[in-house]
Amino acid sequence: MKIHIQGGTLIDPEGGTEPRQDVYIAAGKIVALGEAPADFHADRTLDARGLHIAPGLVDLCARLREPGYEHKATLDSEMAAALAGGVTSLVCPPDTDPVLDEAGLIEMLGFRVSKLERARVYPLGALTVGLKGEVITEMVSLTEAGCIGFTQADHPIADTQVLLRALQYASTYGYAVWLRPQDAYLAKGGVAASGAVASRMGLSGVPVSAETIALFTLFELMRVTGARVHVMHLSSAAGVALVRAAKAEGLPVTCDVSANHLHLIDMDIGYFNAQFRLDPPLRQQRDREAIRAGLADGTIDAICSDHTPVDDDEKLLPFGEATPGATGLELLLSLTVKWAQEAGVPLAKALARVTSVPAAVIGAQAGHLAPGAHADLCLFDARAHWHVEPRALKSQGHNTPFLGYELPAVVRATIVAGRIGFERH
Repeated sequence: MKIHIQGGTLIDPEGGTEPRQDVYIAAGKIVALGEAPADFHADRTLDARGLHIAPGLVDLCARLREPGYEHKATLDSEMAAALAGGVTSLVCPPDTDPVLDEAGLIEMLGFRVSKLERARVYPLGALTVGLKGEVITEMVSLTEAGCIGFTQADHPIADTQVLLRALQYASTYGYAVWLRPQDAYLAKGGVAASGAVASRMGLSGVPVSAETIALFTLFELMRVTGARVHVMHLSSAAGVALVRAAKAEGLPVTCDVSANHLHLIDMDIGYFNAQFRLDPPLRQQRDREAIRAGLADGTIDAICSDHTPVDDDEKLLPFGEATPGATGLELLLSLTVKWAQEAGVPLAKALARVTSVPAAVIGAQAGHLAPGAHADLCLFDARAHWHVEPRALKSQGHNTPFLGYELPAVVRATIVAGRIGFERH
């Protein structure tokens, strides 16, 4: 299909902002910007006057819940949610049932995704068999099946020797290891961030040292092995400082933060509101401010949704027993724009944290707008607002701490590989 996007404001994190720039698409690619190529006859024209035209978002962590947790969400529902949120590429962790630790499971996921013809999915394979932290997986066969890296998701490896061997294996083949910094023993049983709020509410805490000790260990093992590591979901000011120092040293490390931690703090838990039961837990205001500063100066590479659909029954339990997680695919753009507005960050620079920079992290040809690039685009109205409520979400998981919020930026259309995957009328 040939598509002409007319009259929109082009925002390319790599090339800057161009007012009133038309985009021409054919055969799944951007064929021209500004002037139409010779003999171009559009099958469809989209009126983008008053809208921004940006690269499709690249989300570094979105759980699709298949296989095994279809009662929480399905590929169909979550891919629809991705397109409704302007997300055209996403990374899914392996903590499904069964765990994605065999090549056949990765191939089956790829087959299911290709049949849906929606967003692009980049799977992470399990770093250890069953995510048990004991036996390293066959990374070569998993990579050949389509994995872009390896992770333990939210299951830390307690045995440091196993982690060392895994990093050595990955380094030998040049594979990336994605790890959430969390000491298995210090974080055990914690449901909220250690501090005055958790103490006052009688909730078991997760100390900042659970993150920093894991980071100290990880960076020392990186020095020994030379492994390339992506740190997932930083949550503390001390963690941001350690990553900043590691980058200054020249270690091959990148990192992300969830959009939830970009805006919320432990005080937001209120009266044991289980919507705010997240993992890692929400920390203090100084941690949030350090995260925002780290994003602005480039210490933190990307913002992810940490999309984790949870059904209603699991959120109706008492706070300490509720399942951690929140839906986020449809909120990623809005929460990024909200941060940009509050922090005075230029829109193009903010969007880089959810487009071009995460695309570079996974080595994908995405995140920029130029002739010859994949036609993965998001058209949105930055001045419009929408109310976050269950009926407004396409995700099967309707639980999020932002229920009731009014957020900026409404996605009007999403294009993947030259196909219009979502359109809001």
